[in-house]
Amino acid sequence: MSLINYNNVDVYQGESLILKDVNFHVDEGEFIYIIGKVGSGKSSLLKTLYCELDIYDDKESQQAEVLERNLITLKRREIPALRKEMGIIFQDFKLLHERTVRKNLEFVLRSTGWKDKKEICERIESVLTDVGMLDKIDKLPHELSGGEQQRIAIARAILNKPKIIIADEPTGNLDPETASNIISLLKDITTTGTAVIMSTHNIPMLDKFPGIVYRCKDGEIKDVTTEYNHMDLSEDAAQSDS
Repeated sequence: MSLINYNNVDVYQGESLILKDVNFHVDEGEFIYIIGKVGSGKSSLLKTLYCELDIYDDKESQQAEVLERNLITLKRREIPALRKEMGIIFQDFKLLHERTVRKNLEFVLRSTGWKDKKEICERIESVLTDVGMLDKIDKLPHELSGGEQQRIAIARAILNKPKIIIADEPTGNLDPETASNIISLLKDITTTGTAVIMSTHNIPMLDKFPGIVYRCKDGEIKDVTTEYNHMDLSEDAAQSDS
């Protein structure tokens, strides 16, 4: 089943054209990397998927569908329902520092409509078990390592059993071994049918955990899955996008 279907989409930051004529497609259970040097448009593309950036209705030939919604005509009031079907993971974790792991996850569930206390407790324990963090349920974020915080961020992302996980440089602040563990965990999630879309500069992981590879370069994005290992990707292994 197709989850994302972009045809000839232009991606803007304000009035600046960042990516032109984007063709980008995601099906259930796919694991997709987006690579490219700093400022090449990786983060901008991801932001359009969850409507942080708008797609302008100024081009008849473009098509932008995510989870059967037309992003070009989607109304603001409809965005929360779309995001509820997604999990979003950031490089800097974005955990609520004054709340325990349990309270961080409970906050998300309650804000997305969960009311039954027992069901909330069971769901939290289930996702923490999935990411190997159940024993950290009553810890505050500052009591956890970077890798542990990212595992909690993944647990948060899968709370509502999303169809898509969007991960923007999720290993950027982690050491190589911890980064490998995080990507392995994300890869495992795709076996449930959830698609994972991850921007990264961690080029060695593309061989260790194969997936579909898109590259942003010179204002365009291209599927380079069959050719990336023959390309010079040194420029893509820099610091992350803003």
